[in-house]
This record gives sequence, structure tokens and C-alpha cells, in this order.
Amino acid sequence: MTINKDMEAKILRYHFVEKWRTGTIATQLGIHHSVVDRVLSQAGLPKVERTERTSILTPYLPFIIQTLETYPTLTAVRLYEMAKQRGYPGGPSQFRHRISELRPRKQPEAYLRLKSLPGEQAQVDWGLCRARYNPHYADHRTMPSLYFLCTLQSDMRLVYSA
Repeated sequence: MTINKDMEAKILRYHFVEKWRTGTIATQLGIHHSVVDRVLSQAGLPKVERTERTSILTPYLPFIIQTLETYPTLTAVRLYEMAKQRGYPGGPSQFRHRISELRPRKQPEAYLRLKSLPGEQAQVDWGLCRARYNPHYADHRTMPSLYFLCTLQSDMRLVYSA
């Protein structure tokens, strides 16, 4: 979003003269706070980063990280009980959220998608097909033949291609 020079001048005046914060300027001018940040950074002012606040979990982080490195599949509930025994005063929901951020992640696997033209490949599910009228009884189980499945599939393809 481009803004005019008048708006930039207002942003700079509010920041340097009035000593307003970014959120206040954005609210008063009806613009997004990132626009105010961008104008201030273009003026040569470094962006102020938020300081990370300490939490009640901070003293227990070395223990938690060491335990997760040793036992990566240990549940958050078990870790919470272990921290509680060591004097952790907080509740389980905040603890579980922080553990999910600290837990080591598996590397995602790459898959190659197979593409084929219609009629080039056939797939069969050898699962048990049940009759519609009484699906809960084992004596009414039926399995259509492979020929029936292939002709059904080819008939459907003809219908959709027409």
C-alpha cells in the first residue's frame, strides 16, 4: 500500500514530536501498524523489537529440553507431572502449549504423485463389500467380481466422457 507524503509527514510528526507509539498512530490515522513501521524504518529509525517476557516456565526449561532430548516421545502430561514435582506452579494448558513448541519435529517425507490417463491403470480394493439391505450380519457379505468392478468403472468413464 502506498501512502502520500502528507500521511508520511503525519506519521513522523506523531512519532517524533508527540511521542506516540506505533499502534496509537495506526489507530488515529486508520491505517495498518505495519505501514507505520515501514514509514518509520524508511526514515532511518530501527524497528523496535519486543523483549521476550519471562514466564513461570522459564526456570524449568533446561530440565524440559534435556528430558525431551533424552525421551522425545514422552507425553506433555507426564512432563507436566515431573515439573510439578519440581515445584512448577502453573497450570497444564500453558505447559502443554509450550511443550508443543519445544518438541522436536519429524522431517516431512516427500512423495511422488503418480499420474495416469483414464484406462491406463486399474485399482482394486480387496476389502469386504457388504450388501445394502443388511450390512451388520456376516452371512450377507458379498464381494463383486473383478470383472464387474472393471466394467462398472469403464461404464462410468464412458458416461462421464460422453
